[in-house]
Amino acid sequence: MRQNIIVAGSLILSLGISHARQQEKQPNIILVMADDLGWGDVGFNGNKVIKTPILDRLASEGVRMDRFYSAGPLSSPTRASVLTGRNPFRTGVFSANEGILRPEEITLPELLQDAGYQTGHFGKWHLGTLTYKEIDANRGRPENKHLYNPPVQHGYDVAFVTESKVPTFDPMIKPAVNNGRFWDYVHEKDTTLTYGTFYWDIDGNKVTDGLTGDDSRIIMDRVLPFIDHAVMTDKPFFSVVWFHTPHLPCVAGPEHAALYQNHPLEERNYYGCITAMDEQVGRLVSFLKNKNVYENTIILFCSDNGPELNTPGTAGSYKGKKRSLHEGGIRVPAFMIWPEKIKTPQILKEPCSTSDYLPSLLDLLGIPYPKTRELDGESFWPLITGVSSAKKKELVFCSAHQGAVMQGNYKLYYSEGNYKLYDIEKDPFEMKNIADQLPDMVIRLKQILLGQLKKYEDSFSGNEYGRESYDKVIQNWWDITKQ
Repeated sequence: MRQNIIVAGSLILSLGISHARQQEKQPNIILVMADDLGWGDVGFNGNKVIKTPILDRLASEGVRMDRFYSAGPLSSPTRASVLTGRNPFRTGVFSANEGILRPEEITLPELLQDAGYQTGHFGKWHLGTLTYKEIDANRGRPENKHLYNPPVQHGYDVAFVTESKVPTFDPMIKPAVNNGRFWDYVHEKDTTLTYGTFYWDIDGNKVTDGLTGDDSRIIMDRVLPFIDHAVMTDKPFFSVVWFHTPHLPCVAGPEHAALYQNHPLEERNYYGCITAMDEQVGRLVSFLKNKNVYENTIILFCSDNGPELNTPGTAGSYKGKKRSLHEGGIRVPAFMIWPEKIKTPQILKEPCSTSDYLPSLLDLLGIPYPKTRELDGESFWPLITGVSSAKKKELVFCSAHQGAVMQGNYKLYYSEGNYKLYDIEKDPFEMKNIADQLPDMVIRLKQILLGQLKKYEDSFSGNEYGRESYDKVIQNWWDITKQ
């Protein structure tokens, strides 16, 4: 049997049946996601230039997930998968700024809220609009009231969110003259314009204070008081922290730009804002330790997709970037830590995805998922504990006119009528199409892809929970096989 987990030393995990878990103090949970961070943009995946010491240390202390995939090669679909454990095509989140996270979906914050957790969402939302009373971000405007879909409708107690992207430094403004992608931080006397994407709280109020400087710090400034309140009230907390870094517009503040002062403008801003984000993760860890809750806190880190085209972002040697279902577009840096339970570092080689977050967390908490809904994700907790050495479910991906299915070593890639097959273990960079050598495997994985697409369409059309959102949002099914 193929060895899927490489263990550095003996694995010491506190295991027990669900009843025993429920008698223990519930772990705190923090989901951290970067935005457009490439697989190769972090030190723990080999980057020698970008300084990410905190992420590197955490990855070395917990479970580094070497074949971890975002559910889509774009922001919104991946985020929908994290909160639902389901393929984003089920709910019509086909692409960025497309569809909404339907209120009928069962979300992770809802399930944890019912289990007694304080729930908070901080940073990017990108699963619907946050206002219809004024123009905001990509889709917030009076004529888009049908897309209004804030976090409060999905099980959150607290929120500090933007609909979509903002500059990664001084997020509310932009220079009067700019290229929309990279610029050096704005100086006091520079002429500026309002950027046009705002922060909103859980009650739908626009936040106007404390919004200058590094955006990752601004987000963490809201995360820490939320955690502090939960600790003071002796409540377990669930915190989603979705940084904007390093999504365009990419800007680094003076301190972090100076770390890369000998690099061109694009690089010093891209690299600098990533290091600034890394520091804020370190600030989070220090705070948890000071509050004596670090040991029993689960932190899951990943990116929402591969790096943007024509940026300094890198997917290492993997093929493709953002928007591609080749490895570089969906294979992302990832790790999990839980110091109280995961005592020895390990490397997880089995392919897992963001759709696996929800079932994994429910599994280790002993919380059931309603049998009336179908989950696409599968718990990776048995892989980490050594109870299992392989997943049972295939990973299925859809985007634009692309599709992909992963089963063990094999990956079927579909694009505009053409199917290619790769052995990812032997050929991780997708250089050799072996479809002609293994026609039966192509047929098998193709049937899985087309079969799952039919199931996704059934869910999208309202077969699971009715057509209220289907009729409200006014979308047509997106068939990846139609040209």
